[in-house]
Amino acid sequence: MAVYTSLFGYRWRLISTAIASLMICGCMPRLPDTWTSNYSGTFRVPTHIRTGRFKRDYHLHIPPGYDGTRRLPLVVVVHGAFDNAKGMAKFTGFSALADDENFIVLYPNGIGILGYLQHWNAGHCCGKAQADQIDDVGFVAAAIEDATRRLNVNHRRIFMLGFSNGGMFAYRFAAERGEMLAGFAALAASIGSRTPDTKTEWQLPEPPRPIPLLIMHGTDDHSVPFHGKQSQRPGEPRYYKSVAQSAAFWRSRNGCDKAEPPRLLSNGAVRLTQWSDCTGHAPVWLYVLQDWGHVWPGPYFTAALEDRHPLKGFDAAKIIWDFFKQLPDAPGAGAGQP
Repeated sequence: MAVYTSLFGYRWRLISTAIASLMICGCMPRLPDTWTSNYSGTFRVPTHIRTGRFKRDYHLHIPPGYDGTRRLPLVVVVHGAFDNAKGMAKFTGFSALADDENFIVLYPNGIGILGYLQHWNAGHCCGKAQADQIDDVGFVAAAIEDATRRLNVNHRRIFMLGFSNGGMFAYRFAAERGEMLAGFAALAASIGSRTPDTKTEWQLPEPPRPIPLLIMHGTDDHSVPFHGKQSQRPGEPRYYKSVAQSAAFWRSRNGCDKAEPPRLLSNGAVRLTQWSDCTGHAPVWLYVLQDWGHVWPGPYFTAALEDRHPLKGFDAAKIIWDFFKQLPDAPGAGAGQP
C-alpha cells in the first residue's frame, strides 16, 4: 500500500508549517555579530546578498556546549519548494540530531513570497528562481563561507543534503562547488528534467572531483517519479530523469565500478545498493524506499505509521548523518583555510 502519496495533503502541511513559521518568525533570535560562548539553539542570520528588492538570510543551529574551541562539522540542509528553513528544520529533525552528535546545521532560505513558497534554481527546475536565473549556488556558497567566519567549523567536514527541489539544488551545488563539500545527499530529487517545449536540455557540469553521495527515493513518488516519467504534480508537465540515471551520472564521475550485493532493510521495505570501490574514497549509496511517496522519510511522518508498517520510525536524518560520519575529510581546505 502506498504511503503519503497525496501531494495536496503534503503541500498543505508544508504551507501550514510555512505560514506558522511566518507568524512566529519574529521570535527567532538573530545571531549576534560578535559571538560569545555558551550560545546554543537556532538563529536567523541576515546577509547582504539581495535577490531583487529582498535580502537573503539563512538559519544556523548551534549545539549545546559549543564554546568555539573545537572545530565542528557543518551540515547544510536545503529545503524543497513551497517550504523554508524553519519548516525543513522542523520535519527533518536535524537540529535535535546535531545536539546529540555535536555538529552545526545551516538551513538556507530560497526565494519566495513573504517567507514562504520558497524554492531554488537547480538549473533545470523550478519556477521563478530558474526563470530569473537566480544565483542560488552563489548565495549558498556565500552563506557557508559566512558561517565558517562566524563559527569554528571544520572546513574539511562540510556536508550538504536536500529534499525535492532542494535535492536537485544539492546535485547542482556539488557539481559546481563540490570543492566545498566532503559529501552530500539528495532525497526525492533528479539531476535533470525537461518540459514538452524544452529545446536545449540543461546538463549538470563536470564535478570538480569525486564526491561521496547518498541518494534516497521512494518508488511511489508521483512528483519526481522514480523511473523518470512525467510528473503528476498538478500543472507540472515536466519529465524528470530517473533515479537510475541520476545515480549513473555520479557513479561515472566517481569512478565506481561494481556494486556490492543489494541489502534489504526494514523488513524488506528498503533496498540499499552500495558502490564503494570508487575513486578517491567517494562511494555512492542508493536507498530505495518501497511504496514511499514524495515525503521526507523521517519520524515527523513515519512515527504516525501503523506499528506493523516496516517504515515505522524510519529516520532519514540519522541514516544520512551516519553516512557522512564515516567519510574521509575532504581534500584541500574546503570553504576556507585548513
